[in-house]
Amino acid sequence: MSTTDVPRVAAFREVTDKNGRVYRVGESDLDIMGRKRKWMVILPWIGMMGISSAEYAFASAEDTLHIAHSWNSLHIFWMMTVWIFFQAAVAFPAGKLRESGRLPARWAMMLGAAGTLMGYLSLAYAPHVIVAYVGFGMFSGMGAGMVYATCVNMVGKWYPERKGGKTGFVNGGFAYGSVPFVFLFTGYMDLTNFRWVLVGVGLLLAGVVAGAGYFFRDPPKNWWPAEVDPLNPPKDPRAARSMRMNPPAVHQYSPKEAWQTGRVALMWFCLACTSGVNIFGIAFQVDIGEEAGFAGGIVATAMSLKAIVNGTGRGVIGWLSDLYGRKRCLLAVCVILGLSQYGILWSAELKNLPLFLVFSSISGFGGGAIFPMFAALTADYFGENNNASNYGMVYSAKLVSGLGAGMGAVVVGAWGHSGAFVLAGSISLFAGCMALFLSPPGRDKDKRITPNPHPLGDETG
Repeated sequence: MSTTDVPRVAAFREVTDKNGRVYRVGESDLDIMGRKRKWMVILPWIGMMGISSAEYAFASAEDTLHIAHSWNSLHIFWMMTVWIFFQAAVAFPAGKLRESGRLPARWAMMLGAAGTLMGYLSLAYAPHVIVAYVGFGMFSGMGAGMVYATCVNMVGKWYPERKGGKTGFVNGGFAYGSVPFVFLFTGYMDLTNFRWVLVGVGLLLAGVVAGAGYFFRDPPKNWWPAEVDPLNPPKDPRAARSMRMNPPAVHQYSPKEAWQTGRVALMWFCLACTSGVNIFGIAFQVDIGEEAGFAGGIVATAMSLKAIVNGTGRGVIGWLSDLYGRKRCLLAVCVILGLSQYGILWSAELKNLPLFLVFSSISGFGGGAIFPMFAALTADYFGENNNASNYGMVYSAKLVSGLGAGMGAVVVGAWGHSGAFVLAGSISLFAGCMALFLSPPGRDKDKRITPNPHPLGDETG
Protein backbone atom coordinates (compact mmCIF):
# COMPACT_ATOMS: atom_id res chain seq x y z
CA MET A 1 0.00 0.00 0.00
CA SER A 2 1.34 3.40 -0.97
CA THR A 3 1.49 6.31 1.43
CA THR A 4 -1.45 7.92 -0.36
CA ASP A 5 -3.64 5.00 0.78
CA VAL A 6 -3.01 5.72 4.47
CA PRO A 7 -5.48 8.16 6.09
CA ARG A 8 -3.87 11.19 7.76
CA VAL A 9 -4.95 12.86 10.97
CA ALA A 10 -6.05 16.42 10.30
CA ALA A 11 -7.59 19.14 12.41
CA PHE A 12 -11.14 20.12 11.63
CA ARG A 13 -13.58 22.73 12.82
CA GLU A 14 -17.33 23.17 12.55
CA VAL A 15 -18.92 26.29 11.11
CA THR A 16 -22.59 27.24 11.09
CA ASP A 17 -24.45 29.23 8.44
CA LYS A 18 -27.36 31.62 8.99
CA ASN A 19 -29.86 28.76 8.73
CA GLY A 20 -28.15 26.86 11.53
CA ARG A 21 -26.67 24.17 9.31
CA VAL A 22 -23.33 22.82 10.54
CA TYR A 23 -20.38 22.11 8.22
CA ARG A 24 -17.32 20.10 9.23
CA VAL A 25 -14.37 21.64 7.40
CA GLY A 26 -10.61 21.29 7.34
CA GLU A 27 -10.24 17.60 6.40
CA SER A 28 -9.45 16.57 2.84
CA ASP A 29 -10.42 13.30 1.19
CA LEU A 30 -6.81 12.14 1.58
CA ASP A 31 -6.96 12.89 5.30
CA ILE A 32 -10.06 10.75 5.74
CA MET A 33 -9.44 7.69 3.57
CA GLY A 34 -5.98 8.03 2.04
CA ARG A 35 -7.20 8.41 -1.56
CA LYS A 36 -8.93 10.97 -3.74
CA ARG A 37 -12.70 11.19 -3.44
CA LYS A 38 -13.07 10.46 -7.16
CA TRP A 39 -12.73 6.80 -6.14
CA MET A 40 -16.05 7.14 -4.34
CA VAL A 41 -17.54 7.83 -7.76
CA ILE A 42 -15.67 5.18 -9.75
CA LEU A 43 -16.15 2.30 -7.29
CA PRO A 44 -19.90 2.89 -6.73
CA TRP A 45 -20.31 3.09 -10.52
CA ILE A 46 -18.67 -0.34 -10.84
CA GLY A 47 -20.83 -1.71 -8.02
CA MET A 48 -23.98 -0.48 -9.75
CA MET A 49 -22.96 -2.20 -12.99
CA GLY A 50 -22.77 -5.45 -11.05
CA ILE A 51 -26.48 -5.45 -10.17
CA SER A 52 -28.03 -3.97 -13.31
CA SER A 53 -28.50 -7.12 -15.40
CA ALA A 54 -31.04 -8.57 -12.97
CA GLU A 55 -33.51 -5.81 -13.91
CA TYR A 56 -32.48 -4.58 -17.34
CA ALA A 57 -31.49 -7.88 -18.98
CA PHE A 58 -33.96 -10.20 -17.28
CA ALA A 59 -36.63 -9.82 -19.96
CA SER A 60 -34.08 -10.97 -22.55
CA ALA A 61 -33.82 -14.34 -20.77
CA GLU A 62 -37.59 -14.87 -20.69
CA ASP A 63 -37.89 -17.26 -23.65
CA THR A 64 -35.12 -19.58 -22.47
CA LEU A 65 -36.36 -19.69 -18.86
CA HIS A 66 -39.92 -20.26 -20.07
CA ILE A 67 -38.95 -23.38 -22.03
CA ALA A 68 -36.20 -24.68 -19.74
CA HIS A 69 -38.24 -24.63 -16.54
CA SER A 70 -41.76 -24.74 -18.03
CA TRP A 71 -42.56 -21.45 -16.30
CA ASN A 72 -45.33 -19.48 -17.97
CA SER A 73 -44.62 -15.93 -19.10
CA LEU A 74 -46.88 -14.40 -16.45
CA HIS A 75 -44.82 -16.10 -13.72
CA ILE A 76 -41.64 -14.63 -15.18
CA PHE A 77 -43.01 -11.09 -15.37
CA TRP A 78 -44.27 -11.31 -11.79
CA MET A 79 -40.85 -12.64 -10.74
CA MET A 80 -39.37 -9.38 -12.01
CA THR A 81 -42.04 -7.50 -10.06
CA VAL A 82 -41.09 -9.36 -6.86
CA TRP A 83 -37.42 -8.52 -7.48
CA ILE A 84 -38.23 -4.84 -7.83
CA PHE A 85 -40.46 -4.94 -4.74
CA PHE A 86 -37.68 -6.27 -2.51
CA GLN A 87 -35.05 -4.05 -4.11
CA ALA A 88 -37.11 -1.03 -3.12
CA ALA A 89 -38.33 -2.41 0.22
CA VAL A 90 -34.82 -2.81 1.61
CA ALA A 91 -33.74 0.77 0.84
CA PHE A 92 -35.19 2.46 3.95
CA PRO A 93 -34.20 -0.14 6.59
CA ALA A 94 -30.75 -0.48 5.02
CA GLY A 95 -30.40 3.29 5.14
CA LYS A 96 -31.29 3.37 8.82
CA LEU A 97 -28.76 0.63 9.58
CA ARG A 98 -26.12 2.42 7.54
CA GLU A 99 -26.62 5.76 9.28
CA SER A 100 -26.63 4.16 12.74
CA GLY A 101 -23.23 2.60 12.03
CA ARG A 102 -24.51 -0.96 12.45
CA LEU A 103 -24.11 -1.72 8.74
CA PRO A 104 -20.84 -0.36 7.32
CA ALA A 105 -20.82 0.37 3.59
CA ARG A 106 -18.39 -2.47 2.94
CA TRP A 107 -20.65 -5.07 4.56
CA ALA A 108 -23.73 -3.75 2.77
CA MET A 109 -21.92 -4.38 -0.50
CA MET A 110 -20.88 -7.89 0.58
CA LEU A 111 -24.50 -8.75 1.38
CA GLY A 112 -25.44 -7.38 -2.02
CA ALA A 113 -22.87 -9.61 -3.71
CA ALA A 114 -24.23 -12.68 -1.90
CA GLY A 115 -27.79 -11.84 -2.97
CA THR A 116 -26.69 -11.39 -6.58
CA LEU A 117 -25.11 -14.83 -6.67
CA MET A 118 -28.11 -16.49 -5.02
CA GLY A 119 -30.39 -14.96 -7.62
CA TYR A 120 -28.57 -16.42 -10.59
CA LEU A 121 -28.14 -19.81 -8.92
CA SER A 122 -31.88 -20.00 -8.31
CA LEU A 123 -32.64 -19.15 -11.96
CA ALA A 124 -30.29 -21.91 -13.04
CA TYR A 125 -31.32 -24.70 -10.66
CA ALA A 126 -34.72 -23.87 -9.11
CA PRO A 127 -36.74 -27.13 -8.96
CA HIS A 128 -39.96 -25.11 -8.73
CA VAL A 129 -40.97 -21.58 -9.67
CA ILE A 130 -41.53 -20.73 -5.98
CA VAL A 131 -37.82 -21.31 -5.33
CA ALA A 132 -37.01 -18.82 -8.10
CA TYR A 133 -39.41 -16.30 -6.57
CA VAL A 134 -37.53 -16.61 -3.27
CA GLY A 135 -33.98 -16.89 -4.60
CA PHE A 136 -34.15 -14.40 -7.45
CA GLY A 137 -37.15 -12.27 -6.55
CA MET A 138 -36.47 -11.86 -2.82
CA PHE A 139 -32.76 -12.47 -2.11
CA SER A 140 -31.36 -11.00 -5.33
CA GLY A 141 -33.77 -8.07 -5.05
CA MET A 142 -32.73 -7.36 -1.46
CA GLY A 143 -29.06 -7.65 -2.40
CA ALA A 144 -29.50 -5.22 -5.27
CA GLY A 145 -31.34 -2.82 -2.98
CA MET A 146 -28.42 -2.88 -0.53
CA VAL A 147 -25.97 -2.09 -3.33
CA TYR A 148 -28.14 0.56 -4.94
CA ALA A 149 -28.82 2.46 -1.72
CA THR A 150 -25.18 2.31 -0.65
CA CYS A 151 -23.71 3.43 -3.98
CA VAL A 152 -26.12 6.27 -4.72
CA ASN A 153 -25.89 7.77 -1.25
CA MET A 154 -22.13 7.33 -1.03
CA VAL A 155 -21.41 9.72 -3.89
CA GLY A 156 -23.74 12.40 -2.52
CA LYS A 157 -21.86 12.41 0.77
CA TRP A 158 -18.48 12.84 -0.91
CA TYR A 159 -19.67 15.56 -3.36
CA PRO A 160 -22.16 17.66 -1.36
CA GLU A 161 -21.32 20.83 -3.33
CA ARG A 162 -22.06 19.42 -6.84
CA LYS A 163 -23.79 16.11 -6.47
CA GLY A 164 -25.97 16.12 -9.61
CA GLY A 165 -23.47 15.05 -12.25
CA LYS A 166 -21.67 12.63 -9.93
CA THR A 167 -24.89 11.01 -8.76
CA GLY A 168 -26.07 10.72 -12.35
CA PHE A 169 -22.83 9.08 -13.44
CA VAL A 170 -22.98 6.48 -10.67
CA ASN A 171 -26.66 5.88 -11.32
CA GLY A 172 -25.82 5.24 -14.96
CA GLY A 173 -23.94 2.11 -14.00
CA PHE A 174 -27.31 0.56 -13.17
CA ALA A 175 -28.05 0.51 -16.90
CA TYR A 176 -24.63 0.19 -18.57
CA GLY A 177 -23.82 -3.06 -16.82
CA SER A 178 -26.72 -4.86 -18.46
CA VAL A 179 -25.69 -4.24 -22.09
CA PRO A 180 -23.50 -7.32 -22.71
CA PHE A 181 -25.97 -9.55 -20.91
CA VAL A 182 -28.88 -8.47 -23.12
CA PHE A 183 -26.96 -9.90 -26.08
CA LEU A 184 -25.72 -12.90 -24.08
CA PHE A 185 -29.20 -13.93 -22.94
CA THR A 186 -30.88 -13.18 -26.28
CA GLY A 187 -28.34 -14.44 -28.78
CA TYR A 188 -26.23 -17.07 -27.03
CA MET A 189 -27.97 -18.64 -24.05
CA ASP A 190 -30.14 -21.63 -24.95
CA LEU A 191 -31.43 -24.88 -23.47
CA THR A 192 -28.04 -26.58 -23.75
CA ASN A 193 -25.99 -24.02 -21.84
CA PHE A 194 -28.35 -21.86 -19.76
CA ARG A 195 -27.25 -23.28 -16.39
CA TRP A 196 -23.53 -22.66 -16.73
CA VAL A 197 -24.18 -19.27 -18.39
CA LEU A 198 -26.33 -18.16 -15.45
CA VAL A 199 -23.89 -19.52 -12.85
CA GLY A 200 -20.94 -17.89 -14.61
CA VAL A 201 -22.71 -14.56 -14.81
CA GLY A 202 -23.67 -14.79 -11.14
CA LEU A 203 -20.10 -15.49 -10.03
CA LEU A 204 -18.70 -12.70 -12.19
CA LEU A 205 -21.17 -10.06 -11.02
CA ALA A 206 -20.94 -11.05 -7.36
CA GLY A 207 -17.16 -10.66 -7.60
CA VAL A 208 -17.53 -7.23 -9.20
CA VAL A 209 -19.86 -6.01 -6.44
CA ALA A 210 -17.74 -7.41 -3.61
CA GLY A 211 -14.48 -6.17 -5.11
CA ALA A 212 -15.75 -2.61 -5.51
CA GLY A 213 -17.45 -2.56 -2.12
CA TYR A 214 -14.34 -3.66 -0.23
CA PHE A 215 -12.88 -0.15 -0.61
CA PHE A 216 -15.99 1.83 0.36
CA ARG A 217 -15.78 4.38 3.16
CA ASP A 218 -18.16 7.09 4.38
CA PRO A 219 -17.01 10.61 5.25
CA PRO A 220 -17.75 11.94 8.77
CA LYS A 221 -21.17 13.46 9.45
CA ASN A 222 -21.50 17.07 8.21
CA TRP A 223 -18.25 16.74 6.20
CA TRP A 224 -17.60 19.45 3.63
CA PRO A 225 -14.68 19.49 1.15
CA ALA A 226 -11.69 21.36 2.55
CA GLU A 227 -11.14 23.30 -0.70
CA VAL A 228 -14.71 24.70 -0.80
CA ASP A 229 -15.73 27.50 1.56
CA PRO A 230 -19.23 26.56 2.81
CA LEU A 231 -20.05 30.15 3.83
CA ASN A 232 -19.09 31.95 0.61
CA PRO A 233 -19.56 31.29 -3.11
CA PRO A 234 -16.99 28.70 -4.30
CA LYS A 235 -14.15 29.86 -6.54
CA ASP A 236 -14.77 26.89 -8.84
CA PRO A 237 -17.37 28.23 -11.32
CA ARG A 238 -18.99 24.79 -11.71
CA ALA A 239 -19.51 24.37 -7.98
CA ALA A 240 -20.62 28.01 -7.65
CA ARG A 241 -23.30 27.63 -10.32
CA SER A 242 -24.49 24.28 -8.97
CA MET A 243 -24.91 25.69 -5.46
CA ARG A 244 -26.67 28.77 -6.84
CA MET A 245 -29.16 26.73 -8.89
CA ASN A 246 -29.54 24.00 -6.23
CA PRO A 247 -28.94 25.57 -2.80
CA PRO A 248 -28.00 23.11 -0.02
CA ALA A 249 -30.68 22.08 2.46
CA VAL A 250 -31.27 24.62 5.21
CA HIS A 251 -30.44 21.92 7.76
CA GLN A 252 -30.04 18.16 8.10
CA TYR A 253 -33.58 16.77 8.21
CA SER A 254 -34.34 13.52 10.04
CA PRO A 255 -36.68 11.12 8.19
CA LYS A 256 -39.57 12.24 10.42
CA GLU A 257 -38.87 15.91 9.74
CA ALA A 258 -38.49 15.28 6.01
CA TRP A 259 -41.83 13.48 5.88
CA GLN A 260 -43.56 16.28 7.75
CA THR A 261 -42.59 18.80 5.06
CA GLY A 262 -44.92 17.01 2.62
CA ARG A 263 -42.23 16.89 -0.06
CA VAL A 264 -41.38 13.22 0.49
CA ALA A 265 -44.94 12.10 -0.27
CA LEU A 266 -45.06 14.18 -3.46
CA MET A 267 -41.67 12.93 -4.61
CA TRP A 268 -42.76 9.37 -3.79
CA PHE A 269 -45.85 9.69 -5.98
CA CYS A 270 -43.94 11.18 -8.93
CA LEU A 271 -41.24 8.51 -8.75
CA ALA A 272 -43.85 5.73 -8.48
CA CYS A 273 -45.48 6.93 -11.71
CA THR A 274 -42.34 7.52 -13.77
CA SER A 275 -40.47 4.47 -12.51
CA GLY A 276 -43.50 2.30 -13.27
CA VAL A 277 -43.50 3.60 -16.84
CA ASN A 278 -39.77 2.86 -17.12
CA ILE A 279 -40.19 -0.69 -15.83
CA PHE A 280 -43.16 -1.29 -18.12
CA GLY A 281 -41.04 -0.23 -21.10
CA ILE A 282 -38.20 -2.54 -20.10
CA ALA A 283 -40.57 -5.48 -19.74
CA PHE A 284 -42.64 -5.00 -22.91
CA GLN A 285 -40.44 -3.35 -25.50
CA VAL A 286 -39.15 -6.75 -26.61
CA ASP A 287 -42.73 -8.00 -27.01
CA ILE A 288 -44.00 -5.02 -29.01
CA GLY A 289 -40.91 -5.13 -31.23
CA GLU A 290 -41.42 -8.81 -32.00
CA GLU A 291 -45.14 -8.20 -32.60
CA ALA A 292 -44.16 -5.53 -35.15
CA GLY A 293 -42.13 -8.16 -37.00
CA PHE A 294 -38.65 -6.94 -36.09
CA ALA A 295 -36.04 -9.72 -35.85
CA GLY A 296 -34.93 -10.90 -32.42
CA GLY A 297 -31.42 -9.56 -32.93
CA ILE A 298 -32.80 -6.14 -33.88
CA VAL A 299 -35.00 -6.06 -30.80
CA ALA A 300 -31.99 -6.98 -28.66
CA THR A 301 -30.10 -4.10 -30.29
CA ALA A 302 -32.99 -1.77 -29.46
CA MET A 303 -32.92 -2.93 -25.84
CA SER A 304 -29.16 -2.43 -25.70
CA LEU A 305 -29.51 1.07 -27.14
CA LYS A 306 -32.19 1.73 -24.54
CA ALA A 307 -29.84 0.56 -21.77
CA ILE A 308 -26.87 2.57 -23.08
CA VAL A 309 -28.90 5.75 -23.46
CA ASN A 310 -30.58 5.01 -20.12
CA GLY A 311 -27.19 5.04 -18.43
CA THR A 312 -25.89 7.99 -20.43
CA GLY A 313 -29.08 9.91 -19.69
CA ARG A 314 -28.51 9.58 -15.95
CA GLY A 315 -25.09 11.19 -16.17
CA VAL A 316 -26.11 13.87 -18.68
CA ILE A 317 -29.24 14.93 -16.80
CA GLY A 318 -27.29 15.02 -13.54
CA TRP A 319 -24.74 17.37 -15.13
CA LEU A 320 -27.49 19.51 -16.66
CA SER A 321 -29.31 19.71 -13.34
CA ASP A 322 -26.17 21.21 -11.76
CA LEU A 323 -26.32 23.93 -14.42
CA TYR A 324 -30.06 24.58 -14.76
CA GLY A 325 -31.65 23.28 -11.56
CA ARG A 326 -32.93 19.91 -10.43
CA LYS A 327 -36.68 20.62 -10.65
CA ARG A 328 -36.52 22.13 -14.14
CA CYS A 329 -34.70 19.06 -15.45
CA LEU A 330 -37.10 16.69 -13.65
CA LEU A 331 -40.07 18.30 -15.42
CA ALA A 332 -38.35 17.91 -18.80
CA VAL A 333 -37.61 14.25 -18.09
CA CYS A 334 -41.26 13.46 -17.24
CA VAL A 335 -42.38 14.95 -20.56
CA ILE A 336 -39.67 13.13 -22.55
CA LEU A 337 -40.49 9.77 -20.94
CA GLY A 338 -44.22 10.20 -21.54
CA LEU A 339 -44.02 11.28 -25.18
CA SER A 340 -41.53 8.53 -26.02
CA GLN A 341 -44.09 5.85 -25.04
CA TYR A 342 -46.43 7.21 -27.70
CA GLY A 343 -43.49 7.22 -30.12
CA ILE A 344 -42.62 3.56 -29.49
CA LEU A 345 -46.24 2.55 -30.12
CA TRP A 346 -46.48 4.71 -33.24
CA SER A 347 -43.26 3.35 -34.76
CA ALA A 348 -44.23 -0.26 -33.99
CA GLU A 349 -47.63 0.21 -35.65
CA LEU A 350 -45.89 1.72 -38.70
CA LYS A 351 -43.36 -1.15 -38.58
CA ASN A 352 -40.70 1.52 -38.99
CA LEU A 353 -37.47 0.18 -37.52
CA PRO A 354 -35.40 3.40 -37.52
CA LEU A 355 -38.16 5.27 -35.67
CA PHE A 356 -38.52 2.34 -33.26
CA LEU A 357 -34.81 2.53 -32.42
CA VAL A 358 -34.99 6.33 -32.00
CA PHE A 359 -37.98 6.31 -29.66
CA SER A 360 -36.56 3.34 -27.77
CA SER A 361 -33.41 5.36 -27.12
CA ILE A 362 -35.40 8.44 -26.07
CA SER A 363 -37.47 6.30 -23.71
CA GLY A 364 -34.25 4.91 -22.26
CA PHE A 365 -32.97 8.43 -21.65
CA GLY A 366 -36.15 9.49 -19.85
CA GLY A 367 -36.50 6.28 -17.87
CA GLY A 368 -32.95 6.47 -16.57
CA ALA A 369 -32.81 10.19 -15.87
CA ILE A 370 -35.61 10.19 -13.31
CA PHE A 371 -33.57 8.31 -10.70
CA PRO A 372 -30.55 10.62 -10.25
CA MET A 373 -32.96 13.57 -10.26
CA PHE A 374 -34.82 12.25 -7.22
CA ALA A 375 -31.62 11.08 -5.52
CA ALA A 376 -29.96 14.50 -5.84
CA LEU A 377 -33.21 16.36 -5.11
CA THR A 378 -33.61 14.45 -1.84
CA ALA A 379 -30.15 15.51 -0.66
CA ASP A 380 -30.76 19.09 -1.85
CA TYR A 381 -33.99 19.31 0.11
CA PHE A 382 -33.10 17.37 3.27
CA GLY A 383 -29.28 17.25 3.56
CA GLU A 384 -26.69 14.49 3.32
CA ASN A 385 -26.46 13.14 6.88
CA ASN A 386 -29.72 11.18 6.73
CA ASN A 387 -29.87 10.85 2.97
CA ALA A 388 -29.78 7.04 2.97
CA SER A 389 -32.99 6.96 5.03
CA ASN A 390 -34.66 9.93 3.36
CA TYR A 391 -33.96 8.68 -0.14
CA GLY A 392 -34.98 5.22 1.07
CA MET A 393 -38.45 6.64 1.77
CA VAL A 394 -38.64 8.21 -1.70
CA TYR A 395 -37.16 5.18 -3.45
CA SER A 396 -39.70 2.90 -1.75
CA ALA A 397 -42.04 4.17 -4.49
CA LYS A 398 -40.57 1.33 -6.51
CA LEU A 399 -42.61 -1.00 -4.29
CA VAL A 400 -45.58 0.19 -6.31
CA SER A 401 -43.87 0.96 -9.60
CA GLY A 402 -42.60 -2.61 -9.80
CA LEU A 403 -46.16 -3.47 -10.76
CA GLY A 404 -45.23 -1.96 -14.12
CA ALA A 405 -44.14 -5.44 -15.19
CA GLY A 406 -46.82 -7.61 -13.59
CA MET A 407 -49.75 -5.23 -14.02
CA GLY A 408 -48.41 -4.31 -17.44
CA ALA A 409 -48.95 -7.91 -18.49
CA VAL A 410 -52.55 -7.68 -17.28
CA VAL A 411 -53.16 -4.39 -19.14
CA VAL A 412 -51.58 -5.72 -22.34
CA GLY A 413 -53.81 -8.79 -22.10
CA ALA A 414 -56.92 -6.62 -21.73
CA TRP A 415 -56.17 -3.63 -23.98
CA GLY A 416 -53.30 -4.82 -26.15
CA HIS A 417 -50.01 -2.98 -26.58
CA SER A 418 -51.79 0.10 -27.93
CA GLY A 419 -53.83 0.76 -24.80
CA ALA A 420 -50.95 -0.12 -22.49
CA PHE A 421 -48.39 2.22 -24.09
CA VAL A 422 -50.88 5.10 -24.32
CA LEU A 423 -51.68 4.65 -20.62
CA ALA A 424 -47.97 4.54 -19.73
CA GLY A 425 -47.25 7.77 -21.59
CA SER A 426 -50.19 9.55 -19.97
CA ILE A 427 -49.09 8.49 -16.49
CA SER A 428 -45.63 10.01 -17.01
CA LEU A 429 -47.10 13.31 -18.22
CA PHE A 430 -49.40 13.42 -15.19
CA ALA A 431 -46.38 12.88 -12.92
CA GLY A 432 -44.75 15.92 -14.53
CA CYS A 433 -47.81 18.00 -13.68
CA MET A 434 -47.58 16.91 -10.05
CA ALA A 435 -43.83 17.68 -9.91
CA LEU A 436 -44.67 21.35 -10.58
CA PHE A 437 -45.63 21.59 -6.90
CA LEU A 438 -42.19 20.53 -5.58
CA SER A 439 -40.21 23.20 -3.70
CA PRO A 440 -37.27 23.11 -1.24
CA PRO A 441 -38.46 23.23 2.39
CA GLY A 442 -37.40 26.18 4.52
CA ARG A 443 -36.86 28.60 1.61
CA ASP A 444 -39.36 31.28 0.65
CA LYS A 445 -40.81 31.63 -2.86
CA ASP A 446 -38.61 34.55 -3.86
CA LYS A 447 -35.43 32.61 -3.14
CA ARG A 448 -36.63 29.73 -5.24
CA ILE A 449 -37.31 31.92 -8.24
CA THR A 450 -34.21 34.10 -7.97
CA PRO A 451 -31.47 32.06 -6.27
CA ASN A 452 -29.38 33.98 -3.73
CA PRO A 453 -25.79 34.33 -5.01
CA HIS A 454 -24.72 33.79 -1.39
CA PRO A 455 -27.05 30.92 -0.45
CA LEU A 456 -25.11 29.84 2.60
CA GLY A 457 -24.86 33.12 4.44
CA ASP A 458 -21.75 34.53 6.07
CA GLU A 459 -21.87 33.55 9.72
CA THR A 460 -19.43 31.24 11.41
CA GLY A 461 -20.00 29.27 14.54
